[in-house]
Amino acid sequence: MLPLLPESFAPALPMAVAYSGGADSTALLRACHARWPGHVRAIHIHHGLQTAADSFAAHCEAVCKQLGVELAVQRVNARAASGESPESAARIARYKAIAAVAGVKWSSIAIKTVAFAQHADDQVETILLALSRGAGLPGLAAMPAHWERDGLIWERPLLHLSAADIRQWLAAQGLQAGQGWVEDPTNADERFTRNRIRKQLLPVLEAAFPQFRETFARSARHAAQAQRLLFAVAKQDVAAMADASGTGLRMEALRAMEPERQANALRHWVQQQGGFSPSTTQLAELQSQIAACSTRGHRIHLKVANGVVRRVGAALVFEARAAGEAN
Repeated sequence: MLPLLPESFAPALPMAVAYSGGADSTALLRACHARWPGHVRAIHIHHGLQTAADSFAAHCEAVCKQLGVELAVQRVNARAASGESPESAARIARYKAIAAVAGVKWSSIAIKTVAFAQHADDQVETILLALSRGAGLPGLAAMPAHWERDGLIWERPLLHLSAADIRQWLAAQGLQAGQGWVEDPTNADERFTRNRIRKQLLPVLEAAFPQFRETFARSARHAAQAQRLLFAVAKQDVAAMADASGTGLRMEALRAMEPERQANALRHWVQQQGGFSPSTTQLAELQSQIAACSTRGHRIHLKVANGVVRRVGAALVFEARAAGEAN
């Protein structure tokens, strides 16, 4: 049986585990607590999206009390806005809440690392979802194992293990569903795309390509490496094309670029200015307008991501719109 935590996993302590009460986060919490007793806390996010949410929180409280692990339960409003993916809304709310709890709830001990229990099957599902949506390199890079944000180090130390590996580890600890962890009933609902992938596609991939978890993960790492290179190039290009204000882009420099490099720079610039990436359609239309902009009188005024891109004199500028502001 594979060890749950890789030897290379050496988080900055003290740390917190994002603990849902499910099998994967239960295994992660128990393994981290066993390796670093007294240095591990748990954070449970109460989404309030289903009737079982209260019982999930109660289960987490009972387990943490038994282990002697301090637990913070944070309620969030994770309901999706109109046109927003429920999964995306819940994920955004969860990360914001975890960062807030880690920075405030235990301010006296200064949490340095937050660990999540996503595993190899979750990574494959993420890659397949990205492919189904026609995603670019950021999507195909899937979930990073390590990153830093909001003054915290974020880790996913179980990406080398399958869901079956984790349950085998739990069984070896004498734990089983209904006692050692809770099963989220929505995980069996095949109206959700991730669940259809898990139930229908992963068994087929397992039969056809037994090593698919490792090979998919390798492809994701290649995509992440390529994306880091593109990010570095875009950062340099945007800096070189900046106008006098430092936020706009000089039209002359933009028009001199080959289309692929121009698209990379524009994507980075919009993300940098507004916090969101342009859609493929928006980016293509923006590039078409730039290509047609051969005279100083040519007007550009396009909705892109969460704002508007306009031509002002010899520069392209981005104006972000406040949430809820009309177009």
